[in-house]
Amino acid sequence: MRLHHHLMQNNGQNIVYCHCVVEHSNVNPPSQRVFGVETEFGCLVMDEDLGRPEDVVEALKDYLFFERKVGAIDYHARDDVFEPAQSGGFLCNGARLYVDAVGSHLEYATAECQSLKDLVANDRAGQRLIVQAIKDLRLQESVAIYNNSIDHFGGHTFGCHENYLVQAQEELMNGNINFLVPFLVTRQIYAGVGRVGGHILYEGAPPTSQQMDQNPIDYIWVSHVYGVMADPTVKFQLSQRSDHILKTIASRVRFNRALINPKWETMYSQNGMTRLHILFGEANQNEYAYALKIGATMLTIRVCEAGLIDASSLLANPLSAIREISRDETYQWEVEMIDGSRSNAIAVQRKFLEAAECLAGESEQTDWILAEWKATLDQLEIDPMVMDDRLDWVAKKKICEQYIAEEGTDWSDDALHSVDLEYHNIDPAQSLFYGLNPRRILKEVDVMVAQTDPPSDTRAYGRGKLVEMVTKRKGTPIYAFDWNYAQVDRQKFVDLSNPFDTYENPWDQWGNPIFEPT
Repeated sequence: MRLHHHLMQNNGQNIVYCHCVVEHSNVNPPSQRVFGVETEFGCLVMDEDLGRPEDVVEALKDYLFFERKVGAIDYHARDDVFEPAQSGGFLCNGARLYVDAVGSHLEYATAECQSLKDLVANDRAGQRLIVQAIKDLRLQESVAIYNNSIDHFGGHTFGCHENYLVQAQEELMNGNINFLVPFLVTRQIYAGVGRVGGHILYEGAPPTSQQMDQNPIDYIWVSHVYGVMADPTVKFQLSQRSDHILKTIASRVRFNRALINPKWETMYSQNGMTRLHILFGEANQNEYAYALKIGATMLTIRVCEAGLIDASSLLANPLSAIREISRDETYQWEVEMIDGSRSNAIAVQRKFLEAAECLAGESEQTDWILAEWKATLDQLEIDPMVMDDRLDWVAKKKICEQYIAEEGTDWSDDALHSVDLEYHNIDPAQSLFYGLNPRRILKEVDVMVAQTDPPSDTRAYGRGKLVEMVTKRKGTPIYAFDWNYAQVDRQKFVDLSNPFDTYENPWDQWGNPIFEPT
């Protein structure tokens, strides 16, 4: 990509665009992006006879693949250590469900999406599938699954990681990516899910022999384990994970949590583009906050690629700013900029919003993001506490305050940690969140349809149909799936390398159609 002033050259035509030019060579237009989210779930088992949480999540996973046949379980090892055979698989709805060997937790990765509505629907569909499995196995009184991002007492974190298709250019991955940092640090003012209390991290030590023996996979590539203790000075904060972020950018992130984890791999890589993996995020229950978070981040990545953000947006100390913003009970959210001046999180967000406004009019989705981003920042500046219908941290804080008033207690009450947790119960019949009246961007029928149907405008569509095909075969069929390919029998291979191709009528490597003509 080359940057110029005033013009964009596209298919030989010069178009006024953002005072920059992006030259493409067989690369999808910059407005066309694929994104997805991976969510790690916590499991609470209230009946000792059921065994450990690790045993329960294995049972849920096996039921969904072998009984419900929602997808094709991997009979091959995607990774001998981290994803052995039968640890999970791709689903008919284009997503992937698996048990992550690190921590032995259930994890759901959405299908590749271009639409925010598709993304949120596909994400919620995964939750509904898990909840239905619990009910089918008659475990609803004994087992609960949560999309919380913190263990209040053990100090563990659960990830909600975002993936974006980005230009695989040296300027972005080695330079401009740093301009994304202040955006990620400050977006918690609308993207945070809220948290009771806080943690203090302290100097730890290498993992012990006992830890290595009990959970050997958890400590691969781990040379140092930090200690965690409760911080009694914190009543409530915006973010569940802010206390645990130690780096801005890092490749190995076990006990070394970072904002961004660059990944050069095949999940999205195609024709000059690759995957950007963002770690500093949390599992939003509110659909509006979820969509705004992903949408604003997607537009910010694009303006960073185009070189529309300069050094004046950088923070003096982003790692300190994460915690200061999260813990600020006054909601002033002041930060120090790299030039020593003082600003605040809303003003930083406005810089990115203003840069992205040059994209207005390109699509209905982009216009929705820009309008809601501005409206959210405007209201946060006036009174954030009226935004409980659309921001998770506000809704959760109000629930906690109601509990405190009704029980005659205060913020030191450990019961508030349970209130915090139950907000994230993914079962609508049990979750405190679903007892509210949140602003929605979906209808419930959208979530129902997304349990079986993949998004219609990415390669997830073709892969989902191929998964559905092999699940209907009798016996133990031979197949292997990944994000960018499908092997549907011993000799037929389907290339799925283009994330924007729906592969509605896929062909094998010999040029033969996979699906029989109807």
